[in-house]
Amino acid sequence: MTAIEAVSTYLPPGAVMIDDIGEGIGQTPRQLRLYKRFHGLSEVRRAPDQTLAELLSAAAGKMTALQGREHQVRYLVHARTLQTVAPYPANPLHETRRLLGLEHAEAFTVTEHACASGLLAVDLVGRLLRAEDDPEALGLVLTGEKTFTRLAQFIPDTTYMGEGTAAVLLRAGGTGGDTLRSYVSRTHGEFSAGLWMEPEFAGRFQGVYEETLAEVIARALAEAGITQAELRLVLPHNVNRHSWRRLGKRIGYPAERMFLENVPVTGHCFCADSFINYRSAVDRGLLNPGDHYLMAAVGLGATFSAMVFQH
Repeated sequence: MTAIEAVSTYLPPGAVMIDDIGEGIGQTPRQLRLYKRFHGLSEVRRAPDQTLAELLSAAAGKMTALQGREHQVRYLVHARTLQTVAPYPANPLHETRRLLGLEHAEAFTVTEHACASGLLAVDLVGRLLRAEDDPEALGLVLTGEKTFTRLAQFIPDTTYMGEGTAAVLLRAGGTGGDTLRSYVSRTHGEFSAGLWMEPEFAGRFQGVYEETLAEVIARALAEAGITQAELRLVLPHNVNRHSWRRLGKRIGYPAERMFLENVPVTGHCFCADSFINYRSAVDRGLLNPGDHYLMAAVGLGATFSAMVFQH
């Protein structure tokens, strides 16, 4: 089975209040009140003086489990929300590969599930590793992006984007680590226009959102062979607190077991959210050996994904 061997994260030290960002992109005071009071957002982390390659390398560079084992990395994958993450001709992934000393690794990006691409990358790299002859082969998934355009800075009426990054070290089989128990993903292609959906489709998407996410979570739990009561923690994508609390009420899952503490201080860090939340939860002692937890994300487009792991 695919296993997470280590997760490391990087949150830029620079905190920017969403009021300051909102004023710069033309948000009204009423809209900002919605983000703060209703959605629970307050600030995001930004690093104007750091490139995307430097942000990704900062996360991976903190991973002690990788040090001295760089030669075992077969795959280096950047899971992205956006198809374009830097101005041409910059190639942040290849620059990151050089900075990490992983020139021998096969490097590519995964983008088509938008903010759910991080979970897709974990599943894909796990499959590739299981096909390797070398049981010691590793894969490194990188997540996080720059808010380098106006459209990359926020999702209207939903969230503000931050520049936190995460690195996930994967292997196939063996003992220890966090074992992947299930992965379920559903795409509603009729909403592929994302931010550019016509009002009619946008309204329908809001109606489908909770229903489909609840269905995907239930299916992931069933495939993992556990009940919702046995699920210790949900590690969500950090769009906002309101949407997750509504979902919790819908499925009857306690709000205190949804890890939402990072929403006010990191905002929505593209594909990195669940992994940033994982690192925070582990550091706070919220997961014990044997516990099951679920990562979930929704990507505009519209892809709904959930993964169950055993710690």
